[in-house]
Amino acid sequence: MDLKALIRDIPDFPQPGVIFRDITTLLKEPKGLKYVIDSLALECEKLKNTPDYIIGIESRGFIFAPALAYHLDAGFVPVRKKGKLPADVHSIEYQLEYGTDTLEIHQDAIPSGSKVMIVDDVIATGGTAKATADLVQKIGSELVAFGFIVELTGLEGRKKLPDLPCISLVEY
Repeated sequence: MDLKALIRDIPDFPQPGVIFRDITTLLKEPKGLKYVIDSLALECEKLKNTPDYIIGIESRGFIFAPALAYHLDAGFVPVRKKGKLPADVHSIEYQLEYGTDTLEIHQDAIPSGSKVMIVDDVIATGGTAKATADLVQKIGSELVAFGFIVELTGLEGRKKLPDLPCISLVEY
């Protein structure tokens, strides 16, 4: 399936010179959405270590991670921006292009030593995925893979990540 044909390009968003890869047009196509989830699951079945938990990064990671977790008979765990989770959390602050942000996970979300995969819609500069990976290591879980629908290769985000399997279905 040609996923690029289902992803809309929006020029000059969120700022001039940027081409935003809009996946909402992919999501509304039942066959496209099914293909994405099935393809991620197929790639996960090839992994040396099958994940016990799939972490979805707020917010578009929440679209794909639960469906993938269901497919793999794994648990789904959200990683959210600061202040969104109601129970005690582990936090990590990370650098953005202009400032910082914080990600959080419930302290009781993942048992120590569990195998974890991080999923998001896009990997661009890699900052958010790297911070999530650092958070996973901080809580004592074993990170086994990353999964993305879109990879913006020119931004070299993959280079910031630990040397683990990194699945991406579409590259720009």
